Amino acid sequence: MGTKQFSGHPDEADLTRADSLAREIFSGVANKWALLIINALADRTLRFTEVRAAVDGISHKMLTQTLRGLERDGVVHRTVYATVPPRVEYRLTEAGEGLLATVDGMCAWTHRYLAEIEAARSRFDARS
Repeated sequence: MGTKQFSGHPDEADLTRADSLAREIFSGVANKWALLIINALADRTLRFTEVRAAVDGISHKMLTQTLRGLERDGVVHRTVYATVPPRVEYRLTEAGEGLLATVDGMCAWTHRYLAEIEAARSRFDARS
């Protein structure tokens, strides 16, 4: 099943359709690695190794895949400099900066409810 291309007004997009472009976008930006990368790029342009250092635990392969997906979706801009070795930098686009507000909200929500979530998990796991 392919992704349905959207040609109408954004307010008319049916986000619930299985073949919706919106679902594909959600999948690309709503995962832990993408959120952490967007957060790392919030304040400045970073080189690949700097992004990797800022996102603890991400593998080289996963960072490459996630950055490519974010670039494809227009969230991250990639600049390659013709040097030896090549220098590659990443920064948020305007769309990425718009998404940053949502990421910041999710981070704030996590900090606010972390203790409650941990307690709920403990209660749930005790029942299992």
